[in-house]
Amino acid sequence: MSRGLHRSGLAVGAGLVLALTVACSSSTSTSTTSSSPASSASSPAGATGTLIVFGAGTLSTPFTAELAAFKQQNPGVTIHSQFGASADDVRDVTQLGQPDDVLGVADYSLIPKLMSDPSKPHASWYLGFVSNQITFAYTSHSKGASQLTASDWYKVLAEPGVRIGRSNPAADPSGYQILQMLQLAQGYYHDPGLSAAVLANSPDSSVAETETSLLAALQSGQIDYLAIYRSDALEEHLKYIALPAAINLSDPAMAAAYAEVTITAGSLGALTAKPIIYGLTIPSNAPDAALGQKFISFVLSPPGQAIMSSNGFVVISPALAAGQASLPAPLRSVTTPWPAAGG
Repeated sequence: MSRGLHRSGLAVGAGLVLALTVACSSSTSTSTTSSSPASSASSPAGATGTLIVFGAGTLSTPFTAELAAFKQQNPGVTIHSQFGASADDVRDVTQLGQPDDVLGVADYSLIPKLMSDPSKPHASWYLGFVSNQITFAYTSHSKGASQLTASDWYKVLAEPGVRIGRSNPAADPSGYQILQMLQLAQGYYHDPGLSAAVLANSPDSSVAETETSLLAALQSGQIDYLAIYRSDALEEHLKYIALPAAINLSDPAMAAAYAEVTITAGSLGALTAKPIIYGLTIPSNAPDAALGQKFISFVLSPPGQAIMSSNGFVVISPALAAGQASLPAPLRSVTTPWPAAGG
C-alpha cells in the first residue's frame, strides 16, 4: 500500500537525537471488558471508557503489563489492544480508518513520515520514550553458535546451511534496521561483502511481517538466528550477539555516523539509519483522546517506566516531545522538547 510521504511541522533527522542523554509477533489483538459506562470522566474508582491501543509487536509484552497495571488503577476502563508491524499499525489508522487512542511504534520517525500529510494530518505531536538495540538472537542449538565471537559473528552467520529469519523491511522497523546495521558493519569490519553474504542465508521464505512472529521458529530450530531487538531476546531468555554500539543503532552520540547509511524499504522509500527510539502519539481522530493521554501519562510515570525497564528497554527520562504546541497539557510537565532537525 503506497502513500504520499510528507514532512510538515514534525521534523525528522539525525539532529533530533544528537542531544539525547538517555540512561514487532504477527498482528494480534486482545481486549479486557468491563460493564462501566463509556465515558473517560474521572470517578472515585478512576477513569472509565474504552481505551484502544495499537503497538509494535515488540511492545506486546511490556504494553500488556502496562495495560494491566493501568486497568488495576482504573477498573472501569475496557481495553482493546493490537500489536503488529509498526508501519502496518500506522496504515490501519491512516488508510483503513481504524479507531485508535494510543499508537506506539518501534521507530518514532514513522509518525511524522506517515501521519503528517498536510492535507489530512493524523498526528500533530509524538514522544520518544524508550530506546533499544538491534541484534541477532539465537539458541545453544543454532548452527555455529559455539563458534560465535565478537569479531567474526558475521562469518558464522554467512556459513553455508545457516538459516536466518527477519521481518519485512517495508512494514517493520527491525526489518529495515537490520539492513542498516549490516551496512554499517561492512565499514566497521572492513568487509564490503558482509551484508550480501549474511543475507544470502535469509531468503524471502525466512521473512515475516514481524520479527516476533518468528520466535517460535527460532526456539524450535526451524531457523538458527533471528534479527530482533535486544529487549525481545531478554524477554524470551534467548542468547543474542552483543554487537558494538558503532553498528547496533543504540547510541545517540553516534547519530551522525549512523546517518552515513541509507537503505530503501519498499513503499517506505529511502530510510537513513538513526538511533532506535520508540514513539508514542494519540491519533488526531482518536475516539477517546483524554483516556489515551491518561494511559500515556501512566507509561511515562515511575511505575510505567519500571515496566519498560524490566522488559529490556532503556527508558528515556524525561521523554522527548516533538510538536510541543499540540502536546496535551498534562504531558508537558513530564517531557522535554525534542531538538529540532539541524539543531
